[in-house]
Amino acid sequence: QVQLVESGGGLVQAGGSLRLSCAASGSSISINDMGWYRQAPGEQRELVAAVDRGGSTSYADSVRGRFTISRDNAKNTMYLQMNSLKPEDTAVYYCHVNAAYWSSTFYRQKGPYDYWGQGTQVTVSS
Repeated sequence: QVQLVESGGGLVQAGGSLRLSCAASGSSISINDMGWYRQAPGEQRELVAAVDRGGSTSYADSVRGRFTISRDNAKNTMYLQMNSLKPEDTAVYYCHVNAAYWSSTFYRQKGPYDYWGQGTQVTVSS
C-alpha cells in the first residue's frame, strides 16, 4: 500500500500565499502521475494541477499563472505553491498519486493504483 500525508493548508487573506505538500510513503514505491484536486461545499471535485514523472505540468484555467505544481522524485513528495489567492480558491485540497509498490508477500510489483490524501482545508478571506 501507499500512504499520502498532506500539509500546508490554513487561513490566508486574499492575495496571500500558501504552499501545500504531499508526501508518499510505502515499500519501494514507484510514482507515475501526481496531482492536486479540490472540492468546495456543494461542488464536484476538480483537478487543479498535475505533474507527470518527467515533470510536465498542467493546470486548470482558474489557477494558471497563480499556482505552481512541482515534485521531488527522490523524496516522493509533491508541492503546490499557491500565490495571489482568491476567496474562490477556498476548498479542501486533496493529493492524488498514481503509483506501484513492491509486495514482499508475493515478491512482485503491485499496481499501479490510485491513492488519495486525507485532504487539507484552504480558506481565503476577502
